[in-house]
Amino acid sequence: MTAAASAVMRVMIDAARKAGRGLARDFGEVGELQVSRKGAADFVSAADLKAEQTLMEELLKARPGYGFLGEERGLVEGTDKTHVWIVDPLDGTTNFLHAMPHFAINIALQREGQIVAGLTFNPANGDLFWSERGKGAFLNDRRLRVAARTRLDEAVFATGIPFLGHGQHARFLKELHQISQRVAGVRRFGAAALDLAWVAAGRFDGFWERDLKPWDMAAGLLMVREAGGVATDAEGGDTALETGSICAANSTLHPLLLERLAAAA
Repeated sequence: MTAAASAVMRVMIDAARKAGRGLARDFGEVGELQVSRKGAADFVSAADLKAEQTLMEELLKARPGYGFLGEERGLVEGTDKTHVWIVDPLDGTTNFLHAMPHFAINIALQREGQIVAGLTFNPANGDLFWSERGKGAFLNDRRLRVAARTRLDEAVFATGIPFLGHGQHARFLKELHQISQRVAGVRRFGAAALDLAWVAAGRFDGFWERDLKPWDMAAGLLMVREAGGVATDAEGGDTALETGSICAANSTLHPLLLERLAAAA
């Protein structure tokens, strides 16, 4: 790992790699599961819990007073009220369940309400995206920059699509109508953490979604900003972690994407 990584980032990377080894082993088995909804879902839940337990143990061993906000166990308060780990042990659970190698471990560190470090790691291919406030964003050792495209008709955006029991279906269809007819493409890959990392890497030109949780996007918000992009809530404000909506792109496309979202309201 590059010398630019701080001690706390090295803690995050080591924890992610350790949990990632377990997920990679489980991923090798998931394709062999019988196609039984309950059995498969139970398997993924066990993989999720095991990964979160590993992450919690490793992160709190290195920084014992910090709080811990995890997808599976919620908030565990620490003695240090100024620091909280925000963790998703398996973003892209449905992909994982279907043996698709597009899922990630997501870790962010919040200090006095501000995200200061973030990491998104895909154990299936070894992609490690990470960023620290004021230090830039990286894929492994390579510095990242958001894409430079400035026209909607050349841009490819990513999004999340509401599914059974989740999200605002009618609103999404209006937003998709406003955006898809003006852009080169819209993609839905099923892991918001990786969508944001890919915006930071310039693979996607932008990303929007609603009804996310803090652990889905805390690392990605910082990553996009540190790669030179703009990441806000879907109204252009600074409440993404509270409202669960996000809009991310470079500084030229971001206001154009916000315009289209507003037009769909």
